[in-house]
Amino acid sequence: MKKQYGLERLFLLSSILVITVFSFAYALLGIINDSHKSDEYFLIFILAFLSVYPIHKLFHFIPLFRYREKIKFEIKKQFKFFPIFSLRVFEPINKNRFLFSLLSPFIFINPTLIIGALVIPNFAHYFTMLFAYHCGICFIDLIYVKNLSRSPKKALIEETDAGYEILIASTHP
Repeated sequence: MKKQYGLERLFLLSSILVITVFSFAYALLGIINDSHKSDEYFLIFILAFLSVYPIHKLFHFIPLFRYREKIKFEIKKQFKFFPIFSLRVFEPINKNRFLFSLLSPFIFINPTLIIGALVIPNFAHYFTMLFAYHCGICFIDLIYVKNLSRSPKKALIEETDAGYEILIASTHP
């Protein structure tokens, strides 16, 4: 995917998505509830911000737990200090399970952040920033989902160094 779109382009599009999501979500929440925003618990917000990415990766792993023997987990350093967590499925798995794994952080984390913003309106700005940031993290997953969803229903998905391989069972003996 990075080779197809380019890392800079993916980062730019993801950043635009973060800004757009934050702008619309914050404006919408302001219309729904315009309560006073508090800057208390900023340290907790920073910790939550740093936790979003590892929790996102955990939600990718949970649907694949029963395939854990087929998954390779790596931590790489980006810019010498920023950890990048990588989960690679090194044996083919069912397309639907793989798609669910890609979508599960988006499905479970984003509604939680939106509900948090609605239930605790004094900290809606914190939740909105976390929501926008998480949408940016989900951007590449959603591109993968879009591309893989066009593959045949019974396909198996396997990750390689070059990206994803779509394996189709032969119908001929």
